[in-house]
Amino acid sequence: MVAAAAACRRVSFAVWKRFCGGKQLVRKFACSSSSYKSNEVVGFVGLGNMGSHMARNLLASGHSLVVYDIDPEAMATVQNAGAVGTSCVAQVAEKADRIITMLPAGPHVLETYLGENGILQSAKPGTLLMDSSTIEPDTSKEVAAAATKKGCVFLDTPVSGGVPAAKAATLTFMVGGPEKWFTAIKPLLQGMGKNVVHCGDVGMGQAAKICNNMLLAIGMIGTSETINLGIRLGLDAKLLAGIINSSTGRCWSSDTYNPVPGVMEGVPCCVNYEGGFSTALMTKDLGLAQTAATRTLTPTPLGSVSHQIYRLMTQKGFSNKDFSSVYMFLQENRNK
Repeated sequence: MVAAAAACRRVSFAVWKRFCGGKQLVRKFACSSSSYKSNEVVGFVGLGNMGSHMARNLLASGHSLVVYDIDPEAMATVQNAGAVGTSCVAQVAEKADRIITMLPAGPHVLETYLGENGILQSAKPGTLLMDSSTIEPDTSKEVAAAATKKGCVFLDTPVSGGVPAAKAATLTFMVGGPEKWFTAIKPLLQGMGKNVVHCGDVGMGQAAKICNNMLLAIGMIGTSETINLGIRLGLDAKLLAGIINSSTGRCWSSDTYNPVPGVMEGVPCCVNYEGGFSTALMTKDLGLAQTAATRTLTPTPLGSVSHQIYRLMTQKGFSNKDFSSVYMFLQENRNK
């Protein structure tokens, strides 16, 4: 523990960048192979909008949890629910038998796992590592190869369902890795989600997530455009949404996460698009999809246009707003 604490004090290499109020918050980091056993300790790194709820659900499922986040308030909230806090990533790695990370982007994943005082410098051989961030498949493969050299096992485990599903423990996990390790981690992931799907080898969970989020963005833009058009034609937004949700236009963005204020309760548009899944993160995910499309020579015209729309939104002050704020963006451009 003394060595780990020293390592934490020395670290100056890694960053998490979180957009907050139009500014970037720089996050500095330090740093079994069988089915889950009740006495094993789970580590969780990254307690943001999604990770905080996922961690609390693990506690509610009876797991022993050690956590780390650069934000003391985020960590205190999970500690109050029963988790043990740490002062750096290295301490999580030293204490945990299984580790879950939920980070903003690929560079943060690389630093957290491969950095000088990252997870793989302190993790015990046999530790199962699960990354629920949304990153490039090749980044997952790189970390997996490094984990193997250290005697650990890495699987990509990105999620879908947004903050509501994270709160309700109904997330969908898309898992990439050998089937025997998928079987080993499935009970743990079921404490946070209702659907845990094996997608293939390492990186295939990320491939599935990138495809899903591209469609999600396209659907959200389409829903926003459609209801916006209906309102300008004189239709009531709630009436139109009800028709869509009982007709062929029905989709998740309309019936579960509607972007128009007043149509449904408990979604980000009800609170000025605060919380939820940020426009900045959606823009990042669409960039991953476009990179993959270019590499595989796959035509994705709607994905490309969606990426450009969300990129424009980040330049117009929507970075921290939920991605459903594309409806607000269309409204603000009404007379422009």
